[in-house]
Amino acid sequence: MKKVNKVLSGLLSVSLIAALSACGGGTTTPADGTTAAGGAAEATTTTTEATTVTTTVATVEIVTTTFADEEAAAIAAAAEQLPDVEMTTNEIKWLAHYDINPNTAGQPKSAALQLFEEKYGGTVKWYETTWNTRFDDLSTYVLGGEGVDFFPGDDEANYPKGVVNGMFQSIDQYIDINDPMWDSVRPGMEAVNFGGKHYEFVTGVASRFVLAYSANTIEENGLEDPYEQWQNGEWNWDTFKASLLDFVDAENDMHGLDGWWFERGLFGTVGVPVVGVTDGQLVCNLNSPEIEKVSNFGYDLWQNGLILDKSLFSWSIHPEYMGEGKELFFIVGAYEFNQSPDVWPQKISPEDLRIVPVPGPADQETPYTVTRIDGFSLLKGATNPAGVAAYTYCSILAGQDEDVKAISRRQQQTDYQLSDIVLDSIAAVDQIAADNPRVEFAAGSSNDIMQLTTDGGETVGIRAAFHGTDWATTREAISDSVNLLVEEVNTALQAAVAAE
Repeated sequence: MKKVNKVLSGLLSVSLIAALSACGGGTTTPADGTTAAGGAAEATTTTTEATTVTTTVATVEIVTTTFADEEAAAIAAAAEQLPDVEMTTNEIKWLAHYDINPNTAGQPKSAALQLFEEKYGGTVKWYETTWNTRFDDLSTYVLGGEGVDFFPGDDEANYPKGVVNGMFQSIDQYIDINDPMWDSVRPGMEAVNFGGKHYEFVTGVASRFVLAYSANTIEENGLEDPYEQWQNGEWNWDTFKASLLDFVDAENDMHGLDGWWFERGLFGTVGVPVVGVTDGQLVCNLNSPEIEKVSNFGYDLWQNGLILDKSLFSWSIHPEYMGEGKELFFIVGAYEFNQSPDVWPQKISPEDLRIVPVPGPADQETPYTVTRIDGFSLLKGATNPAGVAAYTYCSILAGQDEDVKAISRRQQQTDYQLSDIVLDSIAAVDQIAADNPRVEFAAGSSNDIMQLTTDGGETVGIRAAFHGTDWATTREAISDSVNLLVEEVNTALQAAVAAE
């Protein structure tokens, strides 16, 4: 452990720099691609009626939308497909940094919530927390016996740490894992399988990252359109780099690749997570040729000046440069566009926005992306596990039933002004993740592993290559330590699963 301690001690100053960098940016994006805001901006009501209720707690307004008659009828018809569930109570208790009810950020009522009310008479009680305090509050509620039921399952820091720490429980006793209801999300269910036990009510499998760009910027600079290249099977590292080389001119304020976590997005394209799971056990992949390959690519991008150097911009990102035509590509979670275009950090108009996958190697036959497992973690001491299962069924159905899917799509079109081409692109990128899930477990294994590999700052771990440190140097510095730490987590995980 001496080597571990030596490496970790060197991270303190780097972590401080990373924290200051996050404070200096225009957005507050979590490391794992989930939304820190958890909502949207003002809702548009083209096909819905809206009522405005002023809260007594603050001077903000909750905009709640009700479904048009034909939409409500479609949801009611779909609800008949849902199984009967005997719940302890109609209420389920939700702990998160965002509310899944209509909220003060203008988030409209989801079809899943409407299905839950329609079929089960269910309600969701929100236990409010913040991104920075979510795990502290989770521990407080679980240990205090509050009986809170569920927590966002897509949080990359959940697993297996939440199992080892006794915060989450397996779901197998509350569902029939062989029920066809789970067929569409089964790859996601198996991705969160430790020691033969499943630890998440999975609602879907999606990509954590997409690449966003301005169609106007591409056209005005005479560049090849990434969307067309993607459709033609020509969107890869080579064409991506070629566009950056043609565009970037830092001396004239023309910048290339930006985003807080663009390195993570590119790393995911080779299909090998830094810490993965095989047969229910963690596996460290730092010595894999795929990780070396993507690190070398990142190093090449940096050496060619194709990455926005945050050190020259007070350690901040500049998504607004995209709307100004001064930045070419931005890697981010698609959630960033699930809000009013008025507050999109990229300052791109809805008709100008384009979304494509983060590109992968040209010689790689199968496309990959960093996978996000959507769903819900079941808390230890939950009072209504069956209620969470019921809400999960509603969420799955909302993503499967064609009539209900059309309603959700309409909400994205009217409330967020997302175009058909963008919505279709996001769905296609998510399908890449669903076809071949590749989940990164570094952040969820332990804080030490996370700091050494994925989130310790731009000069540490897998991000270092994208900021001027060759991969051989990084690998030599961290691989032995990470392997040792992973084995320690495996031992603790095995004991936790056996004891449950």
